[in-house]
Amino acid sequence: MGRQTQRLSLLLLLLLLPGPPPTPGMEDAAFPHLGESSQPPPRACPPRCSCPRADTVDCNGLDLQVFPDNITRAAQHLSLQNNQLQELPYNELSRLRSLRTLNLHNNLISSEGLPDEAFESLTQLQHIYVAHNKNNLISKVPRGALSRQTHLRELYLQHNQLTDSGLDATTFSKLRHLEYLDLSHNQLASVPAGLPRTLAVLHLGRNRIRWVEAARLRGARGLRYLLLQHNQLGAEGLPAGALRPLRGLHTLHLYGNGLHRVPPALPRRLRALVLPHNHVTTLGARDLAGLRGLAELNLAYNRLVSARVHRRAFRPLRALRSLDLAGNQLTRLPGGLPGSLRTLRLQRNQLRALEPELLAGLDQLRELSLAHNRLRIGDIGPGTWHELQALQVRDGLGGRTVPRQSPQTSCLSRHVR
Repeated sequence: MGRQTQRLSLLLLLLLLPGPPPTPGMEDAAFPHLGESSQPPPRACPPRCSCPRADTVDCNGLDLQVFPDNITRAAQHLSLQNNQLQELPYNELSRLRSLRTLNLHNNLISSEGLPDEAFESLTQLQHIYVAHNKNNLISKVPRGALSRQTHLRELYLQHNQLTDSGLDATTFSKLRHLEYLDLSHNQLASVPAGLPRTLAVLHLGRNRIRWVEAARLRGARGLRYLLLQHNQLGAEGLPAGALRPLRGLHTLHLYGNGLHRVPPALPRRLRALVLPHNHVTTLGARDLAGLRGLAELNLAYNRLVSARVHRRAFRPLRALRSLDLAGNQLTRLPGGLPGSLRTLRLQRNQLRALEPELLAGLDQLRELSLAHNRLRIGDIGPGTWHELQALQVRDGLGGRTVPRQSPQTSCLSRHVR
């Protein structure tokens, strides 16, 4: 037992003695040495780019001509806007499987520089921005190019040269989370087919759309905002019931088309109808009857004349707060204006008189615009302003803006009483 005790003591002594100096290049790289930080090494980031978070790579505005390498696989947000990229290399993109946001806005990418399978592996994408590329030459979205982006929520393809033949019924149909789609400033002649049910905003302004088919909108039953301004919708461009599938539609923009009447059978829950700069000449008694929840109606710069505006045209609009009839050919105030009105714009018409009885009941009206008509002080009936107890701004008779103090202190009130 004495020899065993001696061997054990010798072993302990050897373990406690300092070892030989380390051989250069043999140190444990994972172990913090004297004078070195125990913090992890800085994250890899592409040259000149910034990486403020582990999941974010920002290469905005660097005049890059080549897709940057060394992008971490953990990147969820990649900003490459305002560069000079001409193509997207599939090999680089395909490994970034965690991407949720990809911003390629304002580059030089053409259809040839966008491989059919470019986004195939990016199944987590929620937002993609590709507008303003190569002088707006994107004319086609290849079949299946977006089929695996089932998490995509926003898609911006405005300011390109997309035509109907560049899209098909499957282009957007598998985007089951898509909420915002911008196809404005293209060359589309019709509403795209295969729109997903989740879509809330569809921007089709400044295309060449002549006709809206209900069949194209049946899939997009959740649509709330439809923008069709500056297209080529004529007298029959929105036939009765064309928008009927959109039962939850909140806002409809039809600015700058060629419509001759308010489109019939609009969704009953519509809250804002924007129709300026069309060719509307008539408002019948039933044209607005189904829009009892409408809060904003803009019919400015059409061709309305008083003789063709029915005295009951506005009466059904009990929730209406803003009515814009500027830039028409009205010679007198419309009758039956709803008491809910807070803003009434009638500038640039041909009004010759203001009858107090036509303003009766507008006790919530706060803003009244009458500038650039044919009104004179003597044309304003006695007691006209007395009806408008809530009026705060009156723009008229020379374009003046007058804050309303009270009926007694109003400058114009003193002239007419």
